Amino acid sequence: MSSTLSLLISGAGTGLLAGGASCAAVQGGLLAGAVSRRTPTNSAAPRQAAEPLAPVGAFLVGKLLSHTALGLLLGIFGSALQPSPRTRAVLLIAAGVLMVFFALDLLGIKAVSRLVPRPPASFGRLVRGRTKSSSRLAPAALGFATVLIPCGVTLSVELIAVTTGSAVAGAAVMAGFVIGTAPLFALIGYVFRRASRDISGYLAGVTGIVVAAIAVWTISSGLQAGGWLPTATTTSATGSAPVAVPASPQAAPETDAPQEPVTLDDAGKQTIVLTVTDFYVPTAFTAKAHVPTTLVLRGADAGGCARAFTIPELGIEEIVKKNGDTRINLGARKPGKLLFSCAMGMQGGTIDFQGGQA
Repeated sequence: MSSTLSLLISGAGTGLLAGGASCAAVQGGLLAGAVSRRTPTNSAAPRQAAEPLAPVGAFLVGKLLSHTALGLLLGIFGSALQPSPRTRAVLLIAAGVLMVFFALDLLGIKAVSRLVPRPPASFGRLVRGRTKSSSRLAPAALGFATVLIPCGVTLSVELIAVTTGSAVAGAAVMAGFVIGTAPLFALIGYVFRRASRDISGYLAGVTGIVVAAIAVWTISSGLQAGGWLPTATTTSATGSAPVAVPASPQAAPETDAPQEPVTLDDAGKQTIVLTVTDFYVPTAFTAKAHVPTTLVLRGADAGGCARAFTIPELGIEEIVKKNGDTRINLGARKPGKLLFSCAMGMQGGTIDFQGGQA
């Protein structure tokens, strides 16, 4: 139960700190449209004015239900549903392209309106025909449908839900994520609900510009997550490239000095240690080629996207222990650079294998 609660809290933290802006960029257009296009009549205005957040709440409830159900399914099926790193990278790029369509739609480009995902017209007609409260049910339906339009952060959280291998834990992490994104969605919905049509149109235009910027970032992250674009951190000042050093008992007696990132023992086996907190440290390594190599992911209060570690070229993906070591056998690599990344492509680095003959 404690692990499930921690997953709920972790999901909520991810949604609050990272998921809100990213998911609002992808799905905010649906919320804005559901809220701002339902202008109350004069007779209903006093009652609607007293409940400005009713459609926003309905949208969030629908979103919570669908994402919790998805988390439950991902937890049940586990690894059978887990996409490869590059498949997930393609999904990120697709999400970015989808954001572009949303941005153009918000900016009033009619040519793309048919390309923007919307609830089926038949469903909308069914809702309007069965009840007079369609203004509340329609936002709930749109919120439920957001599960079909994942943002980049959602994809990473879905990966964590899969790796839990538990229906309850998978549902908890996805529910927590939606709860974390709720404050920003509520704010966006409230602003559109209270604004006049003119102001709503202006806000839609501003939102479209923001969405376009985030779309570029998401597509770039997808390229990085797929190993097709080196991460910017590999050239940063903190991304030093340590050289392999001996690690025999005679050459390296026990001291309080920190262990070198790359070591080579007397048996000719190489070990690369990547420390994982909320970031990767360091982000660049120099190692010997043609040497049996083990990569050690050393969790040190690891959190966030950094825990979802991938090596796209090799199809490797691991959830790093919060505190502890996760070992990956890289074999004897040929000379060349091997890129690693978090599942979202937000951060990563390079292992540069150098050497002569095998």
